[in-house]
Parts: sequence; structure tokens; C-alpha cells
Amino acid sequence: MTATTLTLDLLQPGDAGYDEARSVWNAMIDRHPAVIARCRDTADVAAAVRLAQARGLEIAVRCGGHSIAGHAVPEGGMMIDLTPMNEVRVDADRQIAWIQGGALLGELDRAAQAHGLATTAGNVSHTGVGGLTLGGGMGWLARQFGLACDNVISYELVTAAGDVVTASATENPELFWGLRGGGGNFGIVTAFEFRLHHVGTRTLVAEFTYDWAEAFAVMQGWRDLNATAPRQATFTASVRGEELTVGFVWVGDPADGAALVTAFRELGTVVAEKVEEMPYLTLQSREDSVQGHRYRRYWKGHYFKSLPDAAIRALLRNPGVGASLQAYGGAIADVPDHEAAFSHRDTQFEFVTATRWEDPADDAERIATVRGYAATLDRYAGGAYVNTLNGESVSRAFPPAKMARLTALKNAYDPTNVFHLNQNIRPTV
Repeated sequence: MTATTLTLDLLQPGDAGYDEARSVWNAMIDRHPAVIARCRDTADVAAAVRLAQARGLEIAVRCGGHSIAGHAVPEGGMMIDLTPMNEVRVDADRQIAWIQGGALLGELDRAAQAHGLATTAGNVSHTGVGGLTLGGGMGWLARQFGLACDNVISYELVTAAGDVVTASATENPELFWGLRGGGGNFGIVTAFEFRLHHVGTRTLVAEFTYDWAEAFAVMQGWRDLNATAPRQATFTASVRGEELTVGFVWVGDPADGAALVTAFRELGTVVAEKVEEMPYLTLQSREDSVQGHRYRRYWKGHYFKSLPDAAIRALLRNPGVGASLQAYGGAIADVPDHEAAFSHRDTQFEFVTATRWEDPADDAERIATVRGYAATLDRYAGGAYVNTLNGESVSRAFPPAKMARLTALKNAYDPTNVFHLNQNIRPTV
């Protein structure tokens, strides 16, 4: 395949930039595409899809490259690289953003925050807008304004046939329904139109570490306090070994979150605390890792509809890996379940346990530890976030009625499963 095959940029093994382009966030992924198609616009994407199928090449789609399973990188296939497509345009008066499919969250945040605006986005700025949003899209604004997918007005999508279609509430509405949480199963989204919100530029982050002897009582109090928390607050908790830290993120005037700071200090004996005002852009990038792409990674996730005392006890029996809880509710639960493919809107907390390391010799032990810990919490789970699935059935993310509807969409738009390197919904035709 020569560089003249298409007008877009093609990288092959041995070319300058090839190894950088095939590298993704999880360093365990070390696959070698036959070709990387670096797309500049929607026409390039459509041409790449048609060429890959003509050459019998498996297709993968790369944006931020944050899939834990490395779905963005095919072995011997074509990686359709959207990263050159990173334009973001903001209409501040109408509170709308138009975003190309390869943009990262940081690019969206910076463009919107220039006007004091934002929409729900994740917690790491080098995550791709596309992958996050197509899975649902949790972030610090979700309790106020809904998930990322709840704020999409329209999608532009390249289908398996290489056609370009628009999906919105009025145009291809069933496809619009499926793209709101159904993942990358139905095509390659090349543009998003987002609704923005006035949030200002200020936030408050509060984190408290407690005497481990009081950990169980602190978690009970944290859980109960969350039940009446204002929507500006997203409660968080993390545990590693015998260290518990709980807190909240407040998006809005920091002074309005002061009462919660007092309430947290009263949960138990605080051995360390960090209460900090910061710009929204700092909040959105503070979990970025400077060396993030050098680590090997593994995780498991659960949704909890409630957090009974027994689940807290299991959570606190942590084997030394990272574990976190983030509160749902608020505007997430306001959206009727039938309005989007995204499911489990009655979730109270999302749980993720994760580990990262550098030596491949540690792979088996690290993975086994995370799996074992997550398994002790299985009985309390009520589904999972599709973007945290890691080897499990996609049915954990979607109940049977939604799976049937999503499968019908797959049959209509991708009957031969061209787009299967994702949390895959298999067609039946």
C-alpha cells in the first residue's frame, strides 16, 4: 500500500512517527497495524473505511487511546487515526460547541472555558471526546447537567458502507438513541454538536484522610451525607491498603461548598486534609499523569445501586490496589431510562479498582489481585459502565431490552460487524 493510495496521510511500519502513532495509554498494548490512516476530515475517514474493507483489513479507531483493552490498535489491520481532527468551535451566545471526532477533552474544555462555559467531560484532559461520550461520559458536571451523551445535540457519523449520516432527535432518531451510550458500534463519529452551560471558572476540591480505625464509620457517614448533597458536589472516596480518603469536588462558587467542608471534618478523626480552590481547567487536568503512557494498566468496575454496610466492609478489605468511588445521581437520574442507550441511571456510586506497573514480569500478579478484589464486590453490583468493561460481557452495561434494541441498530448499520474493536454488540443478520 503506497502513500498515493489516498490523499490522507498513511503510516506503515518503519515510517517516521509510526511507533508513536500506534502507542496508546495502556503500555500493555503493543500491536502493529499494517497501516495507520491519519485522517484530516470526514471525507478522509469515509475513504479510509472503504479502503480497509476493499483490502480486507480489520478496522480500529483511535482518538485519545484510553481504552484499557487497547481497542484503538489492530494487529495487522488499519488504525483510523482521528487525532488530526481536533478542531473545536464555540458559539458562546448560543452555548453550543462543534467538535471534530479526534478532539481531546482538554481541547474542548479550553475552548469553552474562554467564555466561562463547559459541558460534562471526564477527569483526564488527554482522554478522547469521542470514546468518552459514546460510552455515556461521566464527569464533574454530570450531577448538574447530565452525562456527556445527554448534552449532545447531534452526531456526524461515517457508516460501515462509507456513507456520512447525521443523527439527532429529529434525524435518524433511533441511531441518535443508540449513540447515546452504545459505544462505537455503529460507525465512526467525525463530529459532535454539544450543548454548553454557564459554570464559571472556579471550583473547590476537598479531600480528607482519616484514622484507619474509624474507616468503617467514616464511610457510613460519607454514604449518608451523599444522599442529601447539592448537585454542585460530586462525592469521591478512595482506599488503598489501610488508607481511606473521602471528599468532594464542587463546581461553582467555592464559598457555597464551605458547609460541606465542615460536615466532612465531623465524619471522624482527620489525619490529613487538602481543601483547595482551583480553576476549572486545573481541576480537569489535575489527574493527568506526566508519564501516563509508560505504565501497564488493568482495572475492573462496578455500578452500585446502594452501598450497604456489608459492601463497605468488603471495600475496606483492600489488598493494596487503587479503588475509588464516585457519586452519581442528580441530573444523571433525571433522564428517563428509555431516552438513551446508556443504562443504570439509578446508580448511586461507580466503583473502579485499578493498578499500574512497569515490569511485564508483574503482569499476572497485578491482574489477579485486581480481579480477586473486584470479585469480592460482585454481589453488591448492579451493572457496570461500558467504558470500564475489561473482558466482561457487554450485557453488564445493558439490560436485555436495550441489548435487543442495540442489536437491531447494529443489524441496520453494521450487519457484518466491521466495527467490532469496541465493547462489541454483535449483529444477528
